[in-house]
Amino acid sequence: MARAKSFEKLYEVTGYRFKNEKLLKNALTHSSYASEQKLGYEHNNERLEFIGDAYVDAVVGAELFDIMGSAHEGKLSRCRADVVCESSLAEAAAEMGLGEFLYLGRGEESSGGREKASILADAFEALIGSIILDGGYDAGREVILRLLKDKIKLGAEGKLNKDYKTRLQEKLQETDHNVRIEYRMVAESGPDHNKVFTIEVLINGRTAGSGTGQSKAKAEQAAAEDALSKGV
Repeated sequence: MARAKSFEKLYEVTGYRFKNEKLLKNALTHSSYASEQKLGYEHNNERLEFIGDAYVDAVVGAELFDIMGSAHEGKLSRCRADVVCESSLAEAAAEMGLGEFLYLGRGEESSGGREKASILADAFEALIGSIILDGGYDAGREVILRLLKDKIKLGAEGKLNKDYKTRLQEKLQETDHNVRIEYRMVAESGPDHNKVFTIEVLINGRTAGSGTGQSKAKAEQAAAEDALSKGV
């Protein structure tokens, strides 16, 4: 259970200190906890999420508009969607340790709710909503840009949420447009209904990484991730 004294870490990460800490607690209260404790609907974070969702969209959109110069509306929309999608916001929430502060019901707690992407993304938006109500739109904007700065930059460059194979290819082609990337299966095990594949990725004929998965596609992604983790 999050306690008031532990909020110091959250204040440090966000760069924002609440005047009304009840708003912060509201933003961190999942509906499962509110229901379990027989609190009214207004005590869970869904209404704050509604505010934060819209404002995160607006701030990220405005920032991309400035960064991307003459980019067409369609491209701006796609890049914004990459930045504000559930997986991206959940990752930002996880990076700041937001999960440890959440008030969850027993069921969500036991099923790993503190790591669930949907819960983390919603809590991120609710946190922004609570900051807006506590300190105004400028304060909310500052926190959004502080927490999503890197993702906005990657989104503007079209590099956010790309799969590992694409990221590996793009990284290698930055210095060598003729680079040869091959994926080679080196092992296959298990019964037909539950096979495990092991695949190596070769760069210009040399093994750069390997990975396993229950499909060839997943094993290839794992191999590309392994290569990237080794700094190829």
